[in-house]
Amino acid sequence: MTQQTGEMEPTERLKTVAVGAMSAAKTQTVEAGEEKPTPARVDAATVEAIIAHWPKMSQQGANEIMGKYGLPNEATPSRLIWFNTGPWKRTIVYRDEIPHNFPQPHSDVVEQFIDYHVPPEKFTELAHFDGSVIVERTKGEVSARCDMEAANILAINLMHEIVTGQRTVEEARQFYSETSAAYVLNRPAPYAEAFQFQIPQEDTKDTDKTIIAGDMVKQTVEKVKDVFR
Repeated sequence: MTQQTGEMEPTERLKTVAVGAMSAAKTQTVEAGEEKPTPARVDAATVEAIIAHWPKMSQQGANEIMGKYGLPNEATPSRLIWFNTGPWKRTIVYRDEIPHNFPQPHSDVVEQFIDYHVPPEKFTELAHFDGSVIVERTKGEVSARCDMEAANILAINLMHEIVTGQRTVEEARQFYSETSAAYVLNRPAPYAEAFQFQIPQEDTKDTDKTIIAGDMVKQTVEKVKDVFR
């Protein structure tokens, strides 16, 4: 029988599972699965050459972040990456714009991350609040992606208040719109200027639970039956 494209041989499947299990055990007991930031900085000439032909909004986002946090730690033709700058675990500026109409039409080009645990039952509320607030349950991260850092700070502040029950989704969306307008018009907008809560220092990862052991036994029995058939 011809093997389908992308299909793994049975021995490779078992090998991949075994390697994955050993790797997971190592990261949970030794390295705690923490991301290893790149300490070096990309030189200015390289960055300028990369962003020279980016869309104007992406160039503006890159220049805003470089103005605050210096040159990026990593750079590729499609993105610039910073680690551990200001309150952020990671900041990415993208070449490719993502259209977004809330609270007004703009392009998402700057994504910024913090460590934060969101209970799974809150995921739907956050999705209704802002589609550019992104939850990574396994890594224990939340990011906000917008056109500028102030908008990301505002979104993360309201994400926290939705998760902790301080605001409903509707209240958060209205407050986001009001505060965005205030910030653009240079009026007081503290929620867009700094986090209004303490970023968690504890482990926020949610690696879930292992449930496959019983199924592996069951499938092994069935495999033996297959052989004798």
